[in-house]
Amino acid sequence: MENPIMENVGWQEVHPEPEMHTETMTKKKIWHVFFYLLGITSIEFFIALYLIPKGMMSQHVGNFAYIALTLVKAFYIVAYFMHLKFEKFALRASITVSLILIIYFIILMLTEGAYMHLHMNH
Repeated sequence: MENPIMENVGWQEVHPEPEMHTETMTKKKIWHVFFYLLGITSIEFFIALYLIPKGMMSQHVGNFAYIALTLVKAFYIVAYFMHLKFEKFALRASITVSLILIIYFIILMLTEGAYMHLHMNH
């Protein structure tokens, strides 16, 4: 005897299809991201090997540029190669907030360290 409840339930409801991402990494996209990362790294090398030694850029500005360019590279690596770009908004938001707090604490530590260095050595 068949179960009357199961007669009206379609196969799709019992065995739902796996959820598919709408956008995936293709070879073309991987190469695009690779060349972005290569370009950013080339700029970093140009700053380190040409601009700073020739005196066209100060060391402090160079350090700021390294940090900014490294954060851009980290974004591309995390977003595309670790597939965070394809995740839900809540996960991306929680990681972004954590990253902002970490950057804030790094800035606080550098500021405090510079203050301590200035006042402890004089």
